[in-house]
Amino acid sequence: MGKLLCVYCASSLTLDAKYYAAGEALGRGLAERGWGLVYGGGRAGVMGAVAQATKAAGGRVVGVIPDFMVERELAYREADELVVVGSMRERRRIMEERAAAFVTLPGGIGTLEELVEILVGRALNRHGKPLVLVNQDGFYDELLAFFEKMVREGFKTQGLMQLMPVARTVDEVWPLLEQAAGESAVDALWR
Repeated sequence: MGKLLCVYCASSLTLDAKYYAAGEALGRGLAERGWGLVYGGGRAGVMGAVAQATKAAGGRVVGVIPDFMVERELAYREADELVVVGSMRERRRIMEERAAAFVTLPGGIGTLEELVEILVGRALNRHGKPLVLVNQDGFYDELLAFFEKMVREGFKTQGLMQLMPVARTVDEVWPLLEQAAGESAVDALWR
């Protein structure tokens, strides 16, 4: 079936075009590298751009979407597999279980929740799956500064930022994922 890259990102339709373009580039890039996509199952926004670009490039698309979002016709029905779940918590759990690695593009509070949940799992040694944050055009600068403040103030150890390499562009994602996989205890996931 192949390895799946979980991508967290926005579903909004009102963003600057550069965010959709980054989603498309990530979708094409993951398919070109032999990855499949596991994501939130939507057809709208950056989420839809990633899925559609993955599919167009010949990649496998696995969407995981809560039933209340399907009812609003937000599901990407062209996905190779569309898993309908009862809650957002179940959605996050299934995406985490099925993913070999994670990439977070710019997004809203849902994206932030997903990112932090995976980061906490890494910090607590619950998994060793690679996680890369895409800080496109400085979108996450304030969040990264807040994480640094947590370290400075003693709420987290110095190693926090090593758990989540930061890419400035989609092109920087791939070497960071490869490096993180090489350092990971779950290196077998990459074979």
